[in-house]
Amino acid sequence: MSDAPLILTLKLDPVSFARFDGLRRAHFPPALNHIPAHLTLFHKLPGEGLTEVVGYLATSAAVGPLQLRATGLRKLGRGTAFEITGAELKSFRARLAERWAEWLTPQDRQGFRPHVTVQNKVEPIMARALYDQLSDSFHPFDLQGVGVLVWRYLGGPWELEAEVGFTSPA
Repeated sequence: MSDAPLILTLKLDPVSFARFDGLRRAHFPPALNHIPAHLTLFHKLPGEGLTEVVGYLATSAAVGPLQLRATGLRKLGRGTAFEITGAELKSFRARLAERWAEWLTPQDRQGFRPHVTVQNKVEPIMARALYDQLSDSFHPFDLQGVGVLVWRYLGGPWELEAEVGFTSPA
């Protein structure tokens, strides 16, 4: 299965991850919820590049925890996501994209719009109801990116291949 594509996600601090994942488990259709809440950095890198990907991440990890902010909610049509901002995150992701430019699919070449999806693949009326419910009590909040998770895409479920934690810059 070493040729199955890789997906890279930002590892979030434990408190923020628990918050997002709890919402995802509560609002994502259970039969379709094969993966935990996540912020995708890259949707599809070549599976045979695992060693190179992990190696480059390890040499690029001295970025400290990335300071992020959940700034709002995003309607997905058939779901809801939290919009995430952070200059450090965009810069880090841009460096990775430059390194792996020849591997990037059109989806990963598009503008990077960080978000965490907590609901998807539901009827639009259900998506709107959750969006409205979350909007009523939403206040921006801070969170951190603490590393990168490297997943193998298995046609639905994902399998964790590697975790590279961020370290403080020298």
